[in-house]
Amino acid sequence: MSLLPLDPVGGQTAVKDVGTCTPDHCFHAFDALYCALTDSTPIPPSFSDEKFPLFVTWNTRPSRPGRAPRLRGCIGNFEPLSLHEGIADYALISAFKDTRFRKIEEKELPSLECGISLLTDFEDASSYLDWTIGIHGIHISFPNPSIYPPSNSSSNTPSPFSSSSFLPRFTSRQTLTATYLPDVMPEQGWDKIEAVENAMRKAGWTGAITEETRRSVSLRRYQSRKCVVGWDEFVQWRKNNGDEDI
Repeated sequence: MSLLPLDPVGGQTAVKDVGTCTPDHCFHAFDALYCALTDSTPIPPSFSDEKFPLFVTWNTRPSRPGRAPRLRGCIGNFEPLSLHEGIADYALISAFKDTRFRKIEEKELPSLECGISLLTDFEDASSYLDWTIGIHGIHISFPNPSIYPPSNSSSNTPSPFSSSSFLPRFTSRQTLTATYLPDVMPEQGWDKIEAVENAMRKAGWTGAITEETRRSVSLRRYQSRKCVVGWDEFVQWRKNNGDEDI
């Protein structure tokens, strides 16, 4: 998945929790993509236009039962966005501008599923291990290890719950960042250390990862309300809303 920059100011992000993400959120994203590819008329959303940080995920459903869906695009934003505009915008951004994949084409629509993740409960973690697999997503930021020297401390390996003995001042240009949504860690079978190390790789760090570099990580944990729908469900939704030609 990709993301736009997180607000560098720490603390909690205040968003109202509507309780759950609904199929209507996913239908709205599907509708934005469908109409962009076919020049059809969009159906106005019926859900409330609240503000949330959000991610839109496109997957290709497998042709054979028992196989996992394949990621086709995923981009989001940690800033609270209007759900009506934000879901529609990021449905297209994740479909057309995820640089890991070619743009989604009209012929692919019947094989797609769409997932919407509304992000809530942002908290600064006390250490890189201060979060729960299956509940929290993680957003990490850390100073690029290539621009600061390793600690010269000769003491025994410190606790992973302690602060790094060398945490320099750094600017955003010297910071590496990455995120994983809450469902990624269980799907991959990672423990906490594996998740953080994979996030560091995703952020662009290719060097050695030690306890020192792990303790340089600032971690924000968050939760997600997610819903997923497929093409057939979307088609039925369009028909129920008066489109007999889809």
